Amino acid sequence: MRPPTPPATLERLQPTLVLATLSAAFGSAFQYGYNIAVVNTPHQVFKSFYNETYFERHGTFMDEKVLLLLWSCTVSMFPLGGLLGSLVVGLLVDRCGRKGTLLINNIFAILPAILMGVSKVAQAFELIIFSRVLVGVCAGISYSALPMYLGELAPKNLRGTLGTMTEVFVITGIFLAQVFSLQAVLGNPTGWPVLLALTGVPALIQLLSLPFFPESPRYTLIQRGDEETARQALGRLRGRAADVEAEMEDMRAEEREERAAGSLSVLNLFTFRALRWQLITILVLMAGQQLSGINAINYYADTIYISAGVEPAHSQYITVGAGIVNMVMTIISAVTVERLGRRPLLLAGYGICGSACLVLTLALLFQVWRSTVPELSYLGVICILTYIAGHSIGPSPVPSVVRMEIFLQSSRPAALTVDGAVHWLTNFIVGLVFPSVQSTVPELSYLGVICILTYIAGHSIGPSPVPSVVRMEIFLQSSRPAALTVDGAVHWLTNFIVGLVFPSVQEAIGAYSFLVFAGLCLLTAVYTYVVIPETKGRTFVEINHIFAKRNGVEIPEIKEEVTGVGPHIPSVPAKETAL
Repeated sequence: MRPPTPPATLERLQPTLVLATLSAAFGSAFQYGYNIAVVNTPHQVFKSFYNETYFERHGTFMDEKVLLLLWSCTVSMFPLGGLLGSLVVGLLVDRCGRKGTLLINNIFAILPAILMGVSKVAQAFELIIFSRVLVGVCAGISYSALPMYLGELAPKNLRGTLGTMTEVFVITGIFLAQVFSLQAVLGNPTGWPVLLALTGVPALIQLLSLPFFPESPRYTLIQRGDEETARQALGRLRGRAADVEAEMEDMRAEEREERAAGSLSVLNLFTFRALRWQLITILVLMAGQQLSGINAINYYADTIYISAGVEPAHSQYITVGAGIVNMVMTIISAVTVERLGRRPLLLAGYGICGSACLVLTLALLFQVWRSTVPELSYLGVICILTYIAGHSIGPSPVPSVVRMEIFLQSSRPAALTVDGAVHWLTNFIVGLVFPSVQSTVPELSYLGVICILTYIAGHSIGPSPVPSVVRMEIFLQSSRPAALTVDGAVHWLTNFIVGLVFPSVQEAIGAYSFLVFAGLCLLTAVYTYVVIPETKGRTFVEINHIFAKRNGVEIPEIKEEVTGVGPHIPSVPAKETAL
């Protein structure tokens, strides 16, 4: 009798696959997260350097408006570089391969790391601004090339987990940047050159380690036509016990459909009916991810923390706390995406984000109204009476019944001793602490902080990590580079727009700006529910067939070719594309 086959997850999660994922993600996605956050906390230190440099050159300090403009350029050059990088990634991944693109991309991390590291010695703040463009290009390329590489390395039962590694390492980069940016660590006048130069370390590690891991087997087989190398790569990634030939056949099936579809350019992608809803889906997911307010929330968080009575010098530690929430929830998403699926995480995440934005709007409005509308005091009285009524029908009387019923006669005296001690101890603590808490917490500001943390948690379980998985799964090999070029361009463009426009919008409509984000969360969730299918556990070809029905096209049956006769011929773009 044949022994039972071990579960696919245990069989296929090989050391080579794990190490290749770590090498690729740490050297790529980490750059994105690190360089988003590294300039936020120590911004006053950087501004002082700009001003001192200007004084040494001109004998006078910089005008405040000019300084603000320079700092805005420093921050906004990063997403601008990301947009530039996203526009060239399609060409690079086709010509140099997925792994090759990641290796070449390290140039755009190591060079700016050197330039930023020597900017203080050179007394040239222009090096920082120029370097932010270069690391933005690095992030733009890696944000599209990395999910492509990891998605094509992974077996279908681990594709979701490996796909979320892009966001896991982005969040890890943000968190470590927040820690290193603390004034007590490197966020000070002497340590900031090292803080900025650290972005070159992950790139150097990747440059030394990634060459030892295989190129994407799908790229090798479908686009290069090298069947033997693809088989060897799968053998290393899946282990000896895996059914490599079955996966090779899946790739051949995808290739046969590729020959019918042909290779698509970015312009062709917008006119190709068979990919219409896939294209709309990545546009909605990427725009929804950014326009739902994640960057605006980060921009506004410091103001809310300070309004909560936190000293400005201590708000940086709350920012680190928010980073921990972000990282923990993203890891939870990575662990559960293959169990719960893509759709539930997206829907839950947008639901939490939208609800948090609504409550945050009310909290901010009540802070204003309470000082300007005295009649709202009646609302406070009604809330107190309602609270007393609610507590009186359950939380007050029922525990006295339950505590008697859940213990037998012998254990009841000891249990009620503990019960009474907890009752009176918590009573004493509330009576002692509440007056101090009430007098030091301005109105509903703590609720604002809770809303921010809740929003970050919600975004971290769905809207942030899951699109990196879905955008890989809904396109076949030939259309994936063009699709991820569009995807990356939308991501970076909306990122740039939110960073540029939100301060003006917030100043114009105040707390109501978060209602805009709540509405966008709702619209994205509705689209997800109506249009996006569950892709968990499906092959790329199966997913393509699901979308073919929505696109109103038929996929012709393609006769299976006789294998083993002559060399393998890679896919050739067809003149007429039809699925």
